[in-house]
Amino acid sequence: MKFVPGSADRYVKFLRFIVRHWNSDLFEHASDQIVTGEAEDQSSSIDYEKPKELADDLRKMGPTYVKLGQLLSTRPDLLPDHYLEALAELQDDVDSIDFDLVREIFEEDTGIRISKAFENFEEDPMASASIGQVHRAVLKNGKKVAVKIRRPGVKKSFLEDLDTLEEITELAVKHIGAARRYALDEVLEEFRFMLLNELDYTREANNLIALGENLRSYDKLIVPQPITDFSSTRVLTMDFIDGTKVTALGSLKRLESDLTPLTEQLVKAYLQQIVFDGFAHADPHPGNIHLTNDEKLALIDLGMVARFSSSLQESFLKLMISISQYDGEEVADVMLEMSEKSEDANLPEFRKKITRLVLDNQNKKVRDMETGRLIIQMNRIAAESGIKIAVELNILGKILLNMDKIVASLSPNFDFQKTIYNNVEKMMMQKAKEELKPRNFFSKAIESKRLLEALPSRINKITSDLAKGEFTLNVNTIDEKRLTADFQKVANRITLGLIIAAMIIGAALLMNVPTTFKIFGYPGLPLLFFVLAALAGLYLVINIMRKDEDLGNRK
Repeated sequence: MKFVPGSADRYVKFLRFIVRHWNSDLFEHASDQIVTGEAEDQSSSIDYEKPKELADDLRKMGPTYVKLGQLLSTRPDLLPDHYLEALAELQDDVDSIDFDLVREIFEEDTGIRISKAFENFEEDPMASASIGQVHRAVLKNGKKVAVKIRRPGVKKSFLEDLDTLEEITELAVKHIGAARRYALDEVLEEFRFMLLNELDYTREANNLIALGENLRSYDKLIVPQPITDFSSTRVLTMDFIDGTKVTALGSLKRLESDLTPLTEQLVKAYLQQIVFDGFAHADPHPGNIHLTNDEKLALIDLGMVARFSSSLQESFLKLMISISQYDGEEVADVMLEMSEKSEDANLPEFRKKITRLVLDNQNKKVRDMETGRLIIQMNRIAAESGIKIAVELNILGKILLNMDKIVASLSPNFDFQKTIYNNVEKMMMQKAKEELKPRNFFSKAIESKRLLEALPSRINKITSDLAKGEFTLNVNTIDEKRLTADFQKVANRITLGLIIAAMIIGAALLMNVPTTFKIFGYPGLPLLFFVLAALAGLYLVINIMRKDEDLGNRK
């Protein structure tokens, strides 16, 4: 392990944190409890203060660890439910940046003075977080905007903390079995990728543009667009959204307005992002979805997005259809398609638990169904069964879990499962039509052209070789002759060993037989047998040692 210079304080801080939580139930969870309901019987033994203490300690350790906690809240394969819930609520506790620094960063990055760019710029931030803070402003043309400014020095601080975590993780993976089993090095790699992307506001600006384009057909959804002239890696200026968090909606508002059509459009939009676009808002927690005064939903904060490959999109399609049809066996099959299995993976147990879990959800009321939590529970069962599920499936679970909460806030009796089933089937047909468009055949057409050009000469060569009797087929398989020879050598060694043993036993028995033939005062025949057995044994030992040494050198 190579320590990062000048990082002793960070190592000490982290080790104190580990010691403090070492004896907690942080890593103790069992998928059996999820399926059998044993967790309810044991709920009295759970210390619900420990997760709060963990969240508080992460907050005190700084912005990097707050972000790490937020990432871990999406990993049910690593942490128990009560920890996931505490970490999901983890928020930064930071002071605001002095306005002089805000002005300096904006003007240095954009090359424009604040007074020239804006008619009005509020000095006090409307929100502060670990990476940056947001100010209200008005452009010269009267347009209201939000200006996000990255904290000075935050990138350097994050990188130093990441280096510390990398060194500690490397040591843990090398010496601790659980760290290898849960692939903590891969968790850290995912964390580094996510964090560095969030630090670059140009990426978020591009994400806003891409998502806005993908969802342009949804008239009740808004994605704030960036003002590129006043944006950079450290500055993001975008449309200002004047609205209310969906979690802050009162029951009176729901009585006054039927929000069901709005909810249905939101769910459809997220399904499209997941299974059709392969580009999704990965952090749709209720605080990032606002209801505007004209009853539209705004999707804000696109620092964290998820990208899904075509194969994953198809797998997610099959998974959600299977869940909506309560087909537990098909759910297990689809999950296994997206997984890596360890040597000790218990597939029969995995299938049994997944099937039981899916069927148990069939009897729940509409308002009690939580698709996201169901996927998170299935991911945990997979981890406990020795099956490594794709990271993207954890992200899907987190997205849908947040959607469950948003749907419950907007329209408590909304049938999420039915909407998923209806829309996913339509999207599957739409996806099939999309793949049949001419532009998707270009690469396949080029490959087919190359094959057709080469095919006549290859067929001619094969038929010519067949006619001459020169056609050969090379197959890498077991060398039967060598294998037989090796077995013969082993058999010869065993036979020689048995002969030596028989000579020794025979000599021992002959020692008691009276005889006049003696050598050095001992019965001659038994002594000769002993000598021959000793020489044969010496030859066998030398031969074995020489052959084993030659084999080792060849390796």
